[in-house]
Amino acid sequence: MSHTFGRGVRLSTRAEYTAVQDAGRRVSGRYLTLLGRSNGLGRDRLGIIASRRVGGAVVRNRAKRRLREIFRREAPEAVRDDRPTVDFVAIARKELAGAPFADVDADVRAAFGKLRNLIR
Repeated sequence: MSHTFGRGVRLSTRAEYTAVQDAGRRVSGRYLTLLGRSNGLGRDRLGIIASRRVGGAVVRNRAKRRLREIFRREAPEAVRDDRPTVDFVAIARKELAGAPFADVDADVRAAFGKLRNLIR
């Protein structure tokens, strides 16, 4: 998998987000709520929701950049582990943008792992 966040690894339509939210599993972490649903596409995909509750535009964009970077680092490991591929929807919390990156990284990776175990 490439190390970019291109069209192939994003959820882009409202229908894709709604399908994950309606039929997916949910895991909560300190910095986000993560929803996921098996997709059968051979690659993981990510959609991010950062509402105004997270903060202004700058803060929301920082939170989204952090989540995308963690997903980029996580995605190659997921394919290597021969796990089912998943559509993820990450709902950012206010604390995500201001917390140290290492803490956010650990929390988000733990949420990815918990959710993958639920979907198996």
